[in-house]
Amino acid sequence: MEGSHNRKTPYKGRQPAPSSVHGFVVPRSLMPTIAHLIHVYGLAVVAGVIGLECIGLPFPGETVLILASIFAGTKHDLNIISVVLTAAGGAIVGQMVGYVIGREFGYWLLLRYGSYLRITESRIKLGEYLFLRHGGKIVIVARFIPVLRSLAGILAGANRMPWRRFLLANVVGAVIWASFFGFAAYMLGRQFERLAGPMVIVLGVATVIVIIAGAIFAARHEAQLTAEAERALPGPLKWP
Repeated sequence: MEGSHNRKTPYKGRQPAPSSVHGFVVPRSLMPTIAHLIHVYGLAVVAGVIGLECIGLPFPGETVLILASIFAGTKHDLNIISVVLTAAGGAIVGQMVGYVIGREFGYWLLLRYGSYLRITESRIKLGEYLFLRHGGKIVIVARFIPVLRSLAGILAGANRMPWRRFLLANVVGAVIWASFFGFAAYMLGRQFERLAGPMVIVLGVATVIVIIAGAIFAARHEAQLTAEAERALPGPLKWP
């Protein structure tokens, strides 16, 4: 009797509608599968999916975090502290891997083939300068934005962001992100899913506006910014 009581059964609870605001589009048909995997394998799924998303792969990390936190608050299969710490750990490790990939291969690709995309050496140096000056803010904010969350580590590495600054921003962003979505989903349950959608959409729209404004500003002041980048990073670019 005790063994049958502790055996996990397939999760058959009510599933949320498909969503594109938790990172990537998650079809309704996949939601029961994701929920079942979390129910059976627990924190391993949380760490794996979030880590793979932060490397740059199209995995629904935020959806997994929210579902696992809801399970912790409703079914008590998981401990919410463990969920948040696991999510933060997976995000940190995944983005560090993305950073290494960007630093080892992305930077080389920019130097080797960037000219075909009108990415000159001065523009590569400008990207390095911007990540040197504002990389921490970029990495932290990108953690809350779908798609950017997956690319932030690779972009930081490709733009040669100092690894100590990246590590600090990576840890801070991951802990804030996992804590916010994890504890909010734990306390509000299914209601948080309805609130998370509009909230992330607003953040996404605001980010797009900021990116467009930043691109316009950079285009209009490219010569000035390039000169500042040259003063901060004098000399020719070094091949890895």
